[in-house]
Amino acid sequence: MTSTVSAGEDRPGRVRGLSTFFHRHPRWRLAALLALPVGWLVVGYLGSLAIMLVSAFWYLDPFTAEIVREPTLDNFRTLLTEPVYRTITLRTVSMAAAVTVGCVLLAFPIAYYMARIASPRTRRLLVVAVLIPLWASYLVKVYTWRTILAENGVLNWLLDPFGIEGPGYSLVGTWLVFVYLWLPYMILPVYAGLERIPPSMLEASADLGARSGRTFVRVVLPLAFPAVVAGSIFTFSLTLGDYITPEVVSSKQFIGNVIYDNIGVANNLPFAAAYAFVPIVVMMGYLYVAKRLGAFENL
Repeated sequence: MTSTVSAGEDRPGRVRGLSTFFHRHPRWRLAALLALPVGWLVVGYLGSLAIMLVSAFWYLDPFTAEIVREPTLDNFRTLLTEPVYRTITLRTVSMAAAVTVGCVLLAFPIAYYMARIASPRTRRLLVVAVLIPLWASYLVKVYTWRTILAENGVLNWLLDPFGIEGPGYSLVGTWLVFVYLWLPYMILPVYAGLERIPPSMLEASADLGARSGRTFVRVVLPLAFPAVVAGSIFTFSLTLGDYITPEVVSSKQFIGNVIYDNIGVANNLPFAAAYAFVPIVVMMGYLYVAKRLGAFENL
C-alpha cells in the first residue's frame, strides 16, 4: 500500500521536473515539439525519395523480368538518348506552363474583383463558389469533361449552330480540363495576396498622379507577384505529375502516363523511378527561377 502511494505521488513530481527542464532549456523544448513531425518528414517523405533515388540506379533483367539491384546509369542514359522521352518531357512541361498561364489569366480578374471591388456579401459567395468544385471527386470532374468533349457532347452541340467544332480528345481539350481542375488553386492565393495590399498604397499612387492602369502595373502587379508564383507552384506541379486526365481525355503520353505504365504494366520500377526525378528536377529549376525573380522575398 505504501509503495503504491509513493509511486502515485512520485509521478506528478516527475512531470513537474520534466516541465521545469523544458522551461529552462527552450532548445530541448523545441526539439521535443518538432520531433514527431520532423521524424515523419524524414522517414516518410525524404526516406521514400531516397529509396526511389536508389532504385533508379537498378535495372530490369530483360530475360527474367526481375529487378537487378546493381548500380547502373542505363535508365538515365535511356531518358537522355531516346527521342520519345525527350518529346514526352517537352510536351508535359509545355502543358504545365500553358495551364499555368491560362490559370493566371483567368484567376487574376476574378481574384481582383473579389478582393478589391466586390461587397463583403458577394465576396463570401464568390469564395464559396470557388471552393465548391474542390468538394467534388476528381474522377467525376474528369469524366464529366470527357462527356463534354465527346464528338456528340455538350460542347459540340453548343458550337454546332456557329459551324465550329470543339477540341475533342486532344491537347487543347486536355489543356481545358487542366485549367478547370487547377483554377481554384490559383484564385485563392492571388485573392489572398491582393487582399493584403493596403488601400493606402493605391491612394498614394493616385495622389502622385498615376492613372489606374499605371497603378495596376507599377503597384498591384509587383505586390501580387509572390501570390501568383504561389498559385503557379500548385498549377505547374499538379500538371507535371498528373496522368489520369491525359489518359481520359487525350491519346497523348505525358510523364505521369509513362511512369504509371512502367509500374503497372511493364513492371519496370527502376525506369519509372528514374523518370520520376524529371518532374522533381523541373520543379527545382522552376523554384530557383522564381527565387531569382524575387518571388519569395515578401512571403
